[in-house]
Amino acid sequence: MKPFYYTCFLLFIMLITHCKPAPDPTALLVDAETFPLEYEGKQIELFTIKNSRGMLVQITNYGAKIVSVIVPDKDGNFADVCLGYETAQQYLDGVPSMGATIGRFANRIAGGQFMLNDSAVQLTKNAGENTIHGGTNGFRVKVWDARQLDDQNLGLNYYSPDGEEGFPGNLTVKVLFTVTEDNALKITYFAKTDKPTIINLTNHWFTNLSGHADASVLDHELLVNADSYIVADSFSIPTGEILPVEGTPLDFREITRIGDRIDVEFDQIKMTKGYDQNLVINKTDGELALAALLHDPVSGRVMEVMTTEPGIQVYTANNLSGKENEIGKGGVPYLSRSAICLETQHFPDSPNHPNFPSTVLNPGQDYVSTTIYKFGVKGKD
Repeated sequence: MKPFYYTCFLLFIMLITHCKPAPDPTALLVDAETFPLEYEGKQIELFTIKNSRGMLVQITNYGAKIVSVIVPDKDGNFADVCLGYETAQQYLDGVPSMGATIGRFANRIAGGQFMLNDSAVQLTKNAGENTIHGGTNGFRVKVWDARQLDDQNLGLNYYSPDGEEGFPGNLTVKVLFTVTEDNALKITYFAKTDKPTIINLTNHWFTNLSGHADASVLDHELLVNADSYIVADSFSIPTGEILPVEGTPLDFREITRIGDRIDVEFDQIKMTKGYDQNLVINKTDGELALAALLHDPVSGRVMEVMTTEPGIQVYTANNLSGKENEIGKGGVPYLSRSAICLETQHFPDSPNHPNFPSTVLNPGQDYVSTTIYKFGVKGKD
């Protein structure tokens, strides 16, 4: 009997020495107690939503910005795959679009002007002679009203008065962030107006599926469900042309390593020093459909993007350079091409191109837009 008990003892020792403690994703959270700050008479706060499987998402009501997205890899190890900051003050001083909800109009409007019902509308210009991401004081730099509905849902509301940044109409906006049980972050946008206006909302979060501290996203693999792209000039303003992606470095209809063609001689990429183009998703109007799929071969993490929007801006963080206001969580300098943004939206400069899907919102209409970022793994042992 003695050898039997001895064998059992050895097996027990081997078992406990090879068992790893269960990963604790909460250890990766930004400290919600040290984060807050009073700003313009309102409190900037940090909120956490989660599911029962360990996925965690942190959002601040400043700019309705995504701060952290914590998901497992193929081995069950958690990492924060969202670039961001640790304090409200860093968000005030940092990259305005980092993780932000963008409005009233995402992307660019040529000359900061457009015609609406035979009336000329002039917006604030904040990108040379053009307007980008809603103007100087767009939604990304506003303190939203927040309501934590439950562990999995956070609602953020903003009232945009008539004439804000030049946009007509009093606009009420709500964004609902939901972490689902199948490891997805669902973002639903709602808006109403009392005057004809334009609207184009998105979220500008930066992701690296290896973890926010990883230096490059070039080894990630990308699929984009798009047969065509929006041609832009040297200021990233659409010319009005929509051309096929076939034969260009913008063809991601088959999953492709991001770094394979990012430096080829192609004018649309050379002008933006990397990917920063709007692609036309293969879908019918209003349909919730696949827009993109991102895969990190190292961690095995996969992110599937579904949306009701007609386009997606693929941006490889070309303008980051690790300067002082681009040093993020854990003191990590965020560098060019260290992340990718997959921003679902209507096309840039839509109000000035009748051949683009309309972005006009009229009184009595409900603006509703949905985007889902679903996380999984590939290559699990």
